[in-house]
Formats: sequence, C-alpha cells, structure tokens
Amino acid sequence: MTPPQRQRRFPRDEPPPQPAGPARKEGEGGNPERLYVVAGADGQRADLDLVTLIVARSPDPPPSATPEQAALFRLCAAPLSVAELSAYLSLPFSVVTVLLTEMLATELVQARAPIARKAVADRSLLEAVMHGLQRL
Repeated sequence: MTPPQRQRRFPRDEPPPQPAGPARKEGEGGNPERLYVVAGADGQRADLDLVTLIVARSPDPPPSATPEQAALFRLCAAPLSVAELSAYLSLPFSVVTVLLTEMLATELVQARAPIARKAVADRSLLEAVMHGLQRL
C-alpha cells in the first residue's frame, strides 16, 4: 500500500498570499506618539506600585476629564490595583501612573496601600482547620 500524496495549497505558478500588514505582538501598543499625548509632556509620576489600590472619590467623572481619565475613573468605582487598571485599559504601566498622578493631584481618586497579610498564620487557627478537615 502506498501512502497518500500531499497536495499543495497553492499551485506552483502562483505565489502564496502575503499578510495584509506588519504583524504585531499581542498587547503591543499602536502608536507611540499617541501614548505621549495621553501621558503628557511632563511625565511626572507618583510613587505607585503595581499592587497599589486606586479608588474613585465620587461616582461620576468630571466633565473636564480626558477619555482615558474618564475610563480610569469608571473602573475605580471599586478598588483596583494599578496593574489591573493597566491591563483593562491596554495601556502601559508608565502611562497609567502618569494619568493617575494627575488624578491624585486633583483629588479625583485616592491611592491605598495594598492589604498586607501576616507572614505566619495563627497556630490555633491552623489546628482548628486541621481538626475540622479530619472530622470530614
């Protein structure tokens, strides 16, 4: 028995079609000038970590807010980390920190330190959990 022959997708006389445009990596920003316009010329930043929680001080964005600031404002109705805001808006962390710096200066949002967990859990709590699991 002979194996089946492979068939070509494109005939030899026609070249394969070329992609429409330059390939981009997922998450790659579009236009660098656009990010400069969004972040502003000064580029000053508050001391924000990836895990700093941001929460809005009022329910509605002010009418003078830029579209990016309004989107940040709407997302911050519940506390979100700076990393989450950056991911939801598909903007680099540096651009989001510049936008948040402007919003913190005008007191539109509030920055909160992340909730720190205890390094070691209480022994009595661990024993209670262990005994409860053993009873199951």
